Amino acid sequence: MNEGSQTRERARRDSEMSTPLRGPLRVHPDNGRYFTDGSGRAIYLTGSHTWANLQEIGLPGGPPFPYEEYLDLMQSYGHNFMRFWMFEQPERASWTDVRIIFAPLPWARTGPGTAADGKPRFDLDTFNEAYFARMRERIIQAGQRGIYCAVMLFQGWSLHKTRSGSGDPWPMHPFNGRNNVNGVDVPYTAVDDDKHPCLHSTLNPKVLVRQEAYVRKVIDTVNDLDNVLYEIINEGGATRWQYYMIDLIHEVEGGKAKQHPVGMTHRISPKQFNSELFASPAEWVSPAMEPQDWMYPGTTYLEDYQNDPPVADGRKVVINDTDHLWGHGGNPKWVWKSFLRGHNPIFMDPWWPMYIESDPEVTPWTFVGGISKDQRDYPDWEPTRRAMGDTRRYAGRMNLVAMTPRPELCSTRYCLANPGEEYLVYLPKGGSVTLNLCGGKGEFAVEWFLPQIDRVCPGAHPLPGGDYVATVAPYTGDAVLYLKRVESRNC
Repeated sequence: MNEGSQTRERARRDSEMSTPLRGPLRVHPDNGRYFTDGSGRAIYLTGSHTWANLQEIGLPGGPPFPYEEYLDLMQSYGHNFMRFWMFEQPERASWTDVRIIFAPLPWARTGPGTAADGKPRFDLDTFNEAYFARMRERIIQAGQRGIYCAVMLFQGWSLHKTRSGSGDPWPMHPFNGRNNVNGVDVPYTAVDDDKHPCLHSTLNPKVLVRQEAYVRKVIDTVNDLDNVLYEIINEGGATRWQYYMIDLIHEVEGGKAKQHPVGMTHRISPKQFNSELFASPAEWVSPAMEPQDWMYPGTTYLEDYQNDPPVADGRKVVINDTDHLWGHGGNPKWVWKSFLRGHNPIFMDPWWPMYIESDPEVTPWTFVGGISKDQRDYPDWEPTRRAMGDTRRYAGRMNLVAMTPRPELCSTRYCLANPGEEYLVYLPKGGSVTLNLCGGKGEFAVEWFLPQIDRVCPGAHPLPGGDYVATVAPYTGDAVLYLKRVESRNC
């Protein structure tokens, strides 16, 4: 295929991605691995999310986040999902000594009195309308491009999760008694757990009632929009409190015009198990590897969502997020593996960096080969962004609602199939693959997709069904094989 043909093929594939929003999402009744909008089609979610897409995050006086440019990026790659990030503190971050500013916040700064950052103290009973107007406007802008937004309600990293010597955000937090006019404080200011009256807990009545009011305000702000999901908290929260907030959203939205999916994502630390996510009342979850090696030194992952994602069984929609697996990480092979196991992969994208220390002695986890992963052009990121769009194109071409992960049908163990009708197979190392087509009669048209070079290669001959079949990828890198039953022609 020459360059012009490749460009036309990419444009054709891009045109297949333009699907309008048709109502709020709900779990598909016939395939719980995916959402639907009521049209009957299964909706596969994937995309880049970056930290400053709601609040401005950066150095004092720094440039504003280019939101329209970010939406252009997502649309150009065919992405349709973002986490809509929020931080609860006005400044400081647990991962750096740099003075980072977060603005706007949900609560008004009315005084009297001065908070720890030198500005008026917060009134936790009065909302900052600019925050909610900004939220609504940006969600509408995303929806106009077919992009869904998971509204993050709370932030575990607004506590001092790294326990390093500096960067503690709690002294600046609105719920720190010094910083508000309401007499609200938190007696236990270590990271959230299930035993103490921590920040995100049901054990602090004065805090909880204001958190509830804030959640209701968010719902009032965005309930009429179709492209909304909710995420309770990023990497934090007592488990009981997270369940409580999920139930609260369901209760409040139950009396409103629209209902939206609610998600529970992994706390990472202190200890939390994936089983707690799957046992929750949430519609979608983002798990982590288990058992986590920092918690159980010397262990091997039994649920390896990073390297060999478990098969999604449809109990919950699984949004497999690089954030809770690597932090800064991800690669195109992980995207394809996740997709072929029935997950919805998303990428925490350093497109607008987090101002992590640029010294590998301080933050070795962000460096590979002396190159920081906290930058938009780190070598793995562009192909990862592209892979998410490529998987979405195939999701749109297939009858996805009928497709389930069937690792037993191919030797690479990465296969989505509607046996007898369609098969999508991933070959992480290229080479040969053995297929079990015993459940299919007739012949199957062959299409190879070569992700590394963005090339589609139609097979010269169909593959026969009704038996085992071996075939070889036409490329030395990773490859995707798409088989679709050929309709018989009666003469």
